[in-house]
Amino acid sequence: MATFLYRIGRWAFRRRRLVGGLWLGALVLALAAAAMAPAGEEEDLSMPGTESQKAFDLLDERFPDSNSQGAEARLVFQAPDGQRVTARENKAAVQDTLGSLDGGDQVASTTDPYESGAVSEDGTIAYSTITYSEGAVDLTESTKSALEDAANQARDAGLTVEIGGSALDSEEEPGGTTELIGVAVAAVVLVLALGSLVAAGLSLLTALLGVAIAFGLVSALAVPLGLTSTVAILALMLGLAVGIDYALFITSRFREECAQGSEPEEAAGRAVGTAGSAVVFAGATVFIALVGLGVVGIPELTKMGMGGAGAVALAVLVALTLVPALFGLFGRRILPRALRKAAGAPRRGAGNCATSHDEPADDRRPIAAKPEKRIGTRWARFVLRRPVAVLMVAGLSLGAVALPALSLELGLPGDESKSVETTQRRGYDLLSEGFGPGFNGPLTVVVDASKSANTRATTNQVVKTVRGVDGVASVGDPVLSRTKDTAILTAIPNTAPNSGETKDLVHAIRGAVSGVEADTGAAILVTGTTAMNIDISEAMSDALIPYLTVVIGLAVLLLLVVFRSVLVPVKAALGFLLSVGAAFGVLVAVFQWGWAADLLGIEQTGPVMSLMPILIIGIVFGLAMDYEVFLLTRMREAHVHGASPGEAIVGGFRHSGRVVAAAAIIMISVFAGFVGMSSPTIQTMGVGLAAAVLFDAFLVRMAIVPAVLALLGHRAWWLPRILDRVLPNVDIEGEALTRRIPASATVPDTAVPPLPVGRYQG
Repeated sequence: MATFLYRIGRWAFRRRRLVGGLWLGALVLALAAAAMAPAGEEEDLSMPGTESQKAFDLLDERFPDSNSQGAEARLVFQAPDGQRVTARENKAAVQDTLGSLDGGDQVASTTDPYESGAVSEDGTIAYSTITYSEGAVDLTESTKSALEDAANQARDAGLTVEIGGSALDSEEEPGGTTELIGVAVAAVVLVLALGSLVAAGLSLLTALLGVAIAFGLVSALAVPLGLTSTVAILALMLGLAVGIDYALFITSRFREECAQGSEPEEAAGRAVGTAGSAVVFAGATVFIALVGLGVVGIPELTKMGMGGAGAVALAVLVALTLVPALFGLFGRRILPRALRKAAGAPRRGAGNCATSHDEPADDRRPIAAKPEKRIGTRWARFVLRRPVAVLMVAGLSLGAVALPALSLELGLPGDESKSVETTQRRGYDLLSEGFGPGFNGPLTVVVDASKSANTRATTNQVVKTVRGVDGVASVGDPVLSRTKDTAILTAIPNTAPNSGETKDLVHAIRGAVSGVEADTGAAILVTGTTAMNIDISEAMSDALIPYLTVVIGLAVLLLLVVFRSVLVPVKAALGFLLSVGAAFGVLVAVFQWGWAADLLGIEQTGPVMSLMPILIIGIVFGLAMDYEVFLLTRMREAHVHGASPGEAIVGGFRHSGRVVAAAAIIMISVFAGFVGMSSPTIQTMGVGLAAAVLFDAFLVRMAIVPAVLALLGHRAWWLPRILDRVLPNVDIEGEALTRRIPASATVPDTAVPPLPVGRYQG
């Protein structure tokens, strides 16, 4: 692996203009394809195999003139203070408003609140349901404008009017202020970490190019593959974060090789051969975790995983080829000014990195590092002296943060989670005020009586049974299909859509109607948005263990090959569980309990989105393995070259500690930059991923990992002989490069000073 990537790095350095031109051409093609492709459409969240999805499919079959998952709007009317909506002038205003919509483009039907009884008991609030022949994503702008114009018409008549439902749902677009702030923070961290504007710009430029290509491809494939805006945003988020990190690691290794006296081309080859190997395996773990989301069985989640995995794969390819090509284009400007000056006076000979590729070759002395002045080295030595104390403090801290996760509740966001400044949220609140909290989450009971003797009698029995279930506020009159073999009932719960009581009610109704099914032979299904959300949440919980088994199993096997150790991959997986548990604790504290919710712009607390746990587990596991690979690769490299366990730990932190910390800060900044978006999905993802990376990088990888390695000593790198013979040697440490390159071509690394006396015994 290292030798192959070494050759790629040298080739890209020599053919820098060709490589740069190819990537620029790929960017132009991707953006052109995106510009010419039709706009993608948002899709309704579905879960094949669940009862609620089966009911939706049945409704589409038995009621072909309607769309069971078509868009719906609720015009909610409130009379002025001291008046009723049933007053003559207010009633006329409502009916004129509905008349302007009836028969409009894409409008399937409108209901008259005075005929359907959709007026509150006190007579102050009424609503009309407008159903559309198309889904929310297929509604035209003119259709939405007509709905808003109708609401404004009633407002001009003195009524308070709000619009609820899915008709006004819009696609979330990236590119807001908070995302730009995240990128700006990443740029500042890059400059501080690399000490060079050119080097920082190189890392940012390559990451942005990879993200632009990925975003263009997602946009171009949106229609044929059914990719949504959430897929594009996830690809943008992940591609930007890992792209910057991967370029940072290779650039740091290139500068290190330069400091040791290597020629520019040689330094590029060795950087890609060593740090690039870590990039490949780190990217592979992220790729596995994201592709593994397909085992859950939710099409949207599978698409999100594939989109994110594609962005990560592009980031790896860019880091392995374009980054070394830019080393050749920018030359010595990648190095900090202090390093260029410290290289000494030029002298004709075999040049090094302090010389531009266009300048005469020079022979400069390597710049020796001063490890004892580095924070990472001092921290590693502190952990070696106090491994038990560090392990206890870090472990207990993560455990304390993870405690709220025991109260985790799952659900899917609706209008109640939107800002109070939106008309959807105000409409939700008005309906709750006038008709009760359960009115915003009606349940649809579908009676398939095709195999029963009497459809009408069966339906009446179902109505009676559902009305008798505790927690049902009301049951509407049944609506029969054209063939009279299927009926639809609407049951209104007493409780809000995302409450635990409503979840219990869905199960209670399904249990109660099972007796009717046995007596009549009819199939009775409970569906609706609320029931679908409940089914998806339960499916997420059921899929969690299989998903963890597949993803962690494959990743542990991959790390076993990389580090040739049994305990290191197991430790990595256990550390990941700690960090993701703490991240779930933060999600519960913020989104359920409301801690710091105002600071983050989250106006409504409630259950955590049901997709988030498994999605965050997949993404965070891959990213956690990134830092594990980058940090432990240098430790493994030192161990392979004869260093004691303690010296290997110090060497790993000396070379990679600062860079891993910078990479983590960059990734946290990028993820946190998406918290400002209005989509609850993206907000939750941003908070969860930022928190998980914070805990994993600084508590697990920087504290728990070295403490455990210190306690294990030589046992950390133990591998049974049978596995040693069977496992392939991927040589991620670049040992083959050291053997094939003459000793005169490189300068030995600065020796590690003797370890201080402490509890650790190497």
